[in-house]
Amino acid sequence: MEQPTALLIIDLFSLFDFPQGRQLAPYAVRAAQRTARLRAAFDAHRWPVIYANDNFGNWQRDFPQLVEACRQKGGASARIVEYLAPSEEHYFILKPKHSAFLATPLPVLLSKLGTRRLVLAGMALDACVLATAIDANSREYATVVAREAVAALPDRRQPALQTLQRSGAVEVLSNRQIIASLSSTSSYQRTGLAPPR
Repeated sequence: MEQPTALLIIDLFSLFDFPQGRQLAPYAVRAAQRTARLRAAFDAHRWPVIYANDNFGNWQRDFPQLVEACRQKGGASARIVEYLAPSEEHYFILKPKHSAFLATPLPVLLSKLGTRRLVLAGMALDACVLATAIDANSREYATVVAREAVAALPDRRQPALQTLQRSGAVEVLSNRQIIASLSSTSSYQRTGLAPPR
């Protein structure tokens, strides 16, 4: 069965040991809280949740080890694990650079899932989320950025949102709008009718 929409959670597991990481950490925790609400809605619909996370430059660490490193780090890293620790039904990929599509199996996974629409959450909005959104659009995925579920430093947030909105590549929607669209799509799937555009 096709899964028309997937939630892609980008880089929220972090040790925050990069330049300006400590400043970004509280915004990432807030985004993780909002992302957890989105994830619960996707889980309720049994629609895919995919974690696309930086590998911390360590090519010998897998995703569960990465999550555990965040748990052990404490502070913001551990709080995010509390909100977003993956479950067995979730998917994950490790990425080496900004975009979740670059040199990763994400396109193959999305094809296997039959996914044509992506909802993006995570950090940083002005870097990895932005790069992934542009790449998703270039691959003809309908792409949505979850406004409350993305993290950026305050002076970078609005310019990044404006760039995305002006590009026409993505929609920027609230969690409430996204969750309502999931319910609408599910009801139309059950009746076999196409949702209105």
